[in-house]
Amino acid sequence: MTKLPEFRILSAREQCSEAEWQMRVDLAACYRLIALYGMSDMAANHISARVPGEDNAFLINAYGMMYEEITASSLIKIDNEGNILSKPTFIGNDYGINRAGYVIHGAIHEAKHDLVCVIHTHSWPGMAVSSLKCGLLPLTQTAMRFYKIGYHDYRGVVLDLSERESLVRDLGDNNALILRNHGLLTVGFTIPEAFNAMHRLELSCRTQLAAMACNTELNEVPPQVLERTYMNYQPQTRRPYGVMEWPALLRKLDRIDPSYRD
Repeated sequence: MTKLPEFRILSAREQCSEAEWQMRVDLAACYRLIALYGMSDMAANHISARVPGEDNAFLINAYGMMYEEITASSLIKIDNEGNILSKPTFIGNDYGINRAGYVIHGAIHEAKHDLVCVIHTHSWPGMAVSSLKCGLLPLTQTAMRFYKIGYHDYRGVVLDLSERESLVRDLGDNNALILRNHGLLTVGFTIPEAFNAMHRLELSCRTQLAAMACNTELNEVPPQVLERTYMNYQPQTRRPYGVMEWPALLRKLDRIDPSYRD
């Protein structure tokens, strides 16, 4: 049996402000939850969060670590151009960042200063719906929340900075974007809000694929009902998403493995 080299990460707690550390803990929790709910793609994809009090800085995963092993200390701080501002001390290995991550996430953080969190996934339901010409259909109450979701046409692996403008434009004022032939993206004013949106968007994709697989006529909802239901999900008509369930989700993680807090 091949013996793996020692791998550990020194704590970054003393190098962070209280606000940044709390953001790191919540972001690490979000990575663990994405893995727990079956939305991760090994070491690919990214979740980012703006560093409190630092306008041109956000946290992102170390490229090469699995989502279920992300910790508060393992996150790398970069600017919107992808320059590393600070990184943890890795013992036994070393990691950097993935270019596609900062191209996508940096574009949104740079253009929308009020947004805190960006989540991008390559789940199989998300990729499947992203490849359908019809896109996401408002078949269920959950999917109606994304009745006016944005779409971004595929142009290859997102490595070109020139694609940033169109990414931001296609997202618009929505909190979710389908990257055609690619995957899903959600944003939020908080990490819990962005996770809530991704969880519901993923569920919408799963139910659509299940319904379409039945090979029978789909039941359509009248446009006026779709519009009214969509408006019921908007910020001006309800409390912010994620507020109620986030503490419970953290308790769930603490029961499973509290190491995300390290």
